[in-house]
Amino acid sequence: MKFFRHLFFLFTIASLLHVAPSWAQTRKELEASRKKIKKDIERVNRLLFDTQKKGKNALEDLKDISQKIAVRTNYINSINKESSLLLKEITHNEKELEQLNKRLVTLKEDYAEMIFKSYKSKSKQSQLLFLMSSQSFQQAYKRLQYMKQYTKFRKKQGELIVEESLKINALKDSLVYKKQAKDTLLKTEELEKQKVEADKKDKEKLVKQINRRASKYKREIRAKQKEERRIANKIDAIIKAAIVKSNNNKSSKGFALTPEAKALAKRFEQNKGKLPWPVSNGLVVRRFGTQKHPTISGITISSSGLHIATNKGTYAQSVFNGKVLAVQLLSGGKKAVLIQHGNYITTYNNLESLTVKKGDLVSTGQTLGKIFTNKINGKTILIFVIHKETRRQNPSRWLLKR
Repeated sequence: MKFFRHLFFLFTIASLLHVAPSWAQTRKELEASRKKIKKDIERVNRLLFDTQKKGKNALEDLKDISQKIAVRTNYINSINKESSLLLKEITHNEKELEQLNKRLVTLKEDYAEMIFKSYKSKSKQSQLLFLMSSQSFQQAYKRLQYMKQYTKFRKKQGELIVEESLKINALKDSLVYKKQAKDTLLKTEELEKQKVEADKKDKEKLVKQINRRASKYKREIRAKQKEERRIANKIDAIIKAAIVKSNNNKSSKGFALTPEAKALAKRFEQNKGKLPWPVSNGLVVRRFGTQKHPTISGITISSSGLHIATNKGTYAQSVFNGKVLAVQLLSGGKKAVLIQHGNYITTYNNLESLTVKKGDLVSTGQTLGKIFTNKINGKTILIFVIHKETRRQNPSRWLLKR
């Protein structure tokens, strides 16, 4: 009976040693998320705060600092989730270590008892007498098999003691690492909180400054929105005219496509959510569609596409194969390029110079033009728009998630 008790004990230990915490993968995901958000913070600082500003604009500064606070708060939340999960793992591992140490003591005691008994009956004479005292050949065979199994079991138990000792040492090392990681996260969290508090104080100053001249800033916002609507309407008109032309000057809601153009449009659709970004390094500073103004209450703004901040000197890149449908000249010498992909149109707005012209065939990643850099605020912003026929699409649903 004691042999079977030992055997059961061995299986129990072996199974416990191979159990992994259910949250192991989750912590890896949280760590990846935290690292991604940290890169977002670096991108915000680089694209919104490292630029040389020649003029002060409290409204722009407030929008930038609000975005900075938002991404840093997101970072703090991510750190908090990861450190909480680490604490759970540490607590679980400490309990597991305690249980394994107790089991190891029991295992060693049982092994010592087994060795002592084996030593007492170690001689070949004792083993031979044990076999010779059998009442039948079948009983002698069973006793011989028992002796072999017992020897094998004793060897296995010795190996398991070594294995379990190694596991305990590894678990101790893991605990040390996790505690250090948790302490590092908590220190990072505290530093980030201090930075957020400093940014919030700056934000409060800007809010007071804006409130004193709220009517002026509201007029500026409305004027900019009016200009953006004018540009968007021009682009819509170009697309409508192209649709009519493709249908031999007959009114239609959609493009008349050749088989090749239909195949191109199908490939474009199949890449929804996987299209490359129109800039190599960018940060969305305004989302698509109607939304509340990020800094002025009571004001609603609308965006025909994504406003993407990027580095000075960056060139816009085509997100897919296509043909230059049109080049639109805008105020201040700025330009917009429309690329046709079957019945889809991508527009790259706010360019200062072009590397393509109307009718050119372009490929994925090909440069289209240099993005305009505002000399006053130092920002380089691309406005990226997607149409299907005349219907605007949300570009964030088409671009590859970063």
